[in-house]
Amino acid sequence: MSIPKEPRQLMINLMYLVLTALLALNVSAEIINAFFKIDDGLKKTNGIIGIANEKVVESMEESIKKKQDYKPLLQPAEDARTIVGDFVKYIGDVRDRLEEEAGGAFTAEDAPTPSKIGRPRLYKDKEIPTRFFVEGYEGGLGDKVEPEGPKMIAAITDTQTKLLDLVKKIAGNKSLGIIPSEIKELENQMTLGIDSSYLDSGKSWEDFNFGHMPVAACYPLLGKLQNDARTSEAAIVNYLASKIGATTVKFDKFQAVASAEKGYVIKGEPYKAEIFLSASSSQAKVNVSVNGQGLPVKDGVATYTATPSSIGEKSYKVDIALTNPFTGKRDNFSKTFKYEVGERSANVSADKMNVFYVGVTNPISVSAGGIASSALKVSCSGGGCNMTPNGKFKYNIKVTQPGQKAKVTLSGGGLKATNYDFRVKRIPDPKPCIGTCNKGAMGTGEFKGQEGIYAKLENFDFEAKCSIDGFEFARVPKRADPILTINRGGRFAGQSNTMKNAAKPGDIYYFSKIKARCPGDKAGRQLPDIVIKIK
Repeated sequence: MSIPKEPRQLMINLMYLVLTALLALNVSAEIINAFFKIDDGLKKTNGIIGIANEKVVESMEESIKKKQDYKPLLQPAEDARTIVGDFVKYIGDVRDRLEEEAGGAFTAEDAPTPSKIGRPRLYKDKEIPTRFFVEGYEGGLGDKVEPEGPKMIAAITDTQTKLLDLVKKIAGNKSLGIIPSEIKELENQMTLGIDSSYLDSGKSWEDFNFGHMPVAACYPLLGKLQNDARTSEAAIVNYLASKIGATTVKFDKFQAVASAEKGYVIKGEPYKAEIFLSASSSQAKVNVSVNGQGLPVKDGVATYTATPSSIGEKSYKVDIALTNPFTGKRDNFSKTFKYEVGERSANVSADKMNVFYVGVTNPISVSAGGIASSALKVSCSGGGCNMTPNGKFKYNIKVTQPGQKAKVTLSGGGLKATNYDFRVKRIPDPKPCIGTCNKGAMGTGEFKGQEGIYAKLENFDFEAKCSIDGFEFARVPKRADPILTINRGGRFAGQSNTMKNAAKPGDIYYFSKIKARCPGDKAGRQLPDIVIKIK
């Protein structure tokens, strides 16, 4: 650039350069607050993931008590929790040391405002992170302290390797069903690692991520590393848990069943029935016989038909032989059933589950032997229950009061009023998703192609769809001030859309305070945060 010869223009240029430098050094209070809000959100998310991982391991322990063949899966899962726990503690120690270098945290006695309590005193300083992570600095005794960045790279790489080695070491046990392609897929699911996007900058990883960043901006970056470790732990633990029973018969056919002690009761006697979900398998080889006579089996289910010629108690013995197609192991089951002929009986079975969900239609079927449909009376009460007919002996039920119980009552045609209780629940929390559901990192083009975030209901059998009410959306560009906005609804709009389309490699996007609303909800429910890094 040529230097202007006119003094007035030269003065204007110098003033512009000075102003630019001052703006570069200034970090607004709003941006600083955004950094700490994001950090707080990551802390909560990390705690939730850690608790969820702990529950999965506890569930594995209970399952393995009954399935000792899968005991080799438990120790790697426990080791994964230990390895990640050590890494999370290490990053926490780094955070504490950085805070100490930044003058320590404000206390209630010396904080200029209540909002600054707990924050480092020099939270805007950009030179401290550069010395701490990149260049090294002089310790309290005058000794040279090596920069923390290279140590963090080693810790990240070592933790990632240790987690994958846990699975690789037990892959030789063929009974567990671990195959190389699954290990490769597991590696792709792990978000903890050194992102190669820094290579194009010509800088080191630590300089690319922490160099000349304000102290406040380092906090969510360190929280993101802990989050990556926890989600990688979740990938390992959930994979190991999924292998329990992987070589056992899969029961893939389900229906609700009501099993009564007797198929007949005399007027005035109590009627008692167990209502449960019955499962059958289309994989296994099943042989069924009644009183020694074999029955045809389709998709693991046999049908027994009898036409009694006299009134009174009848019985039949059922023998079932189940052959595991994976191991060839054969299990035998026998039970004798009884029923009465010539009198009325009734039972209720749920078409889908033994609960009623708020916001969706819950179908039930009512069976009544010996009672005409015109004489049978069916009613529903409790839990805000509303019932409408849907064909012969079929009804649709809607409820509005979660946490209570709904009661279905059968009567009429000589049948004494009989009640059946159902729990009333709200639809489970959906999972907030972007793209193919939160890979942790996205390419620039892939991220710009997203239209927003959506709520995904997983493992829910009913037809229901949840919507996003809104969320806080933050973009943290590399070597630039973060940008924070509030998005109404699930689709990107206005400033949110502009922020999304400005994505560049190295940017980090934070979605927090995500609110979703499912059918039957009177207010939005809080969902976990999402963190996406642009690669």
